[in-house]
Amino acid sequence: MKLLFIGDVVGKPGMRLLSLLIPQFKKNNKYDLVCINGENSAGGFGITKNGVLKLKKYGCDVITTGNHIIDRKEELPEVFKLPDVIRPLNYESSFPGRGWTLVEKNSARCVIVNLQGTVFMPEEPKTNSPFIVIKENIKIIRKMAPIIILDFHAEATAEKIAMRYFLDGKISALIGTHTHVQTKDETITAKGTAYITDVGMTGSFDSVIGMQKGPIIERFLGNNDERFKLAKKDVRMDAVEIEIDNKNGKAYSIRSIQIAENT
Repeated sequence: MKLLFIGDVVGKPGMRLLSLLIPQFKKNNKYDLVCINGENSAGGFGITKNGVLKLKKYGCDVITTGNHIIDRKEELPEVFKLPDVIRPLNYESSFPGRGWTLVEKNSARCVIVNLQGTVFMPEEPKTNSPFIVIKENIKIIRKMAPIIILDFHAEATAEKIAMRYFLDGKISALIGTHTHVQTKDETITAKGTAYITDVGMTGSFDSVIGMQKGPIIERFLGNNDERFKLAKKDVRMDAVEIEIDNKNGKAYSIRSIQIAENT
């Protein structure tokens, strides 16, 4: 299986770029499975049913999420009725949606799992320990399919690296999301798990992680009345390409990529 995992899409600029790139990937049969983190797809904050349907139309197979989905809380019941849209597995059980999905592509069975970290993360949604929750569920998940892809939506680098060692050899890939800054530490462990601390984002790079620079700087200067505004220039897509053995679920290559608009 050749997987493309795309970094957090931020609002209309990111969505526009994906509307151009993903159909081209599909036309060329470049990837067996395309996944994306969509928690910021709606104006940079949250996710909507309409946004999910657009991503599906472009060719995204699975959409993962994270803490910003509560910014559009009213949308969530309908969002999570849609197939292959998941939220962190370690959210409290009353939260809408589910934490994994099983897909089959070109005779390869694959489970995509979503977890959220707890270090330096918001208190809402209420989030249980990702380590304990995945420990309780990993045997069940491994029985479902040989290929397991984890989107670990977390702030702290240390928490992501610790999860890498905790699940080494038990999953095919651990892809970090949330910080919007692509790290250059992609690797394949000796036990066959592909890893990157953060895959990055899809949106404006003339920005502070997708938002206009001015209001962000004003916030740091103490002006808390400034509202974040979506940036629009220098739009790029961050992603990783991962190749995985269909039978044993071990990854054998990972490559980070970045594609700019109009290239």
